[in-house]
Amino acid sequence: MASVSKIVIIGNVGRDPELRMTPNGRPVCEFSVAVNRVTGKAEDRQEQTDWYRVSCWSTLAERAQQWIQKGRLVYIEGRFTPRTYTDREGKERLSLDISASDFQMLDARRDREGGSGDAAANAAPSRGPEGEKSFDPDEIPF
Repeated sequence: MASVSKIVIIGNVGRDPELRMTPNGRPVCEFSVAVNRVTGKAEDRQEQTDWYRVSCWSTLAERAQQWIQKGRLVYIEGRFTPRTYTDREGKERLSLDISASDFQMLDARRDREGGSGDAAANAAPSRGPEGEKSFDPDEIPF
């Protein structure tokens, strides 16, 4: 019988991605993503944030380094692995790790320097469910 393990999150990037190479030369890019949850109603309403550590590998890592930056809204799809570790104070902690298989930028396009350059040239392509290009409101000529 087949089985599937997959996680999908949408959240804001918490830190700029860091690209490095493994000892055998494989690129890996790591960054964090904050996902907000709202619980309760009216006066009991509380917002909570879950932090995920995301790793992208090979060509996906190079693409992530190019397009992802702190503060941007991103869709991440991949395999989830909870990991426990001991912090500097000796407390056991839980890390929510995702090995990404794909990502998409969801917010308005902007260049990496935050200026007014050609943002369309600096944005990741938007893909639909089957990989075909989807509608992009920035491409409307008026």
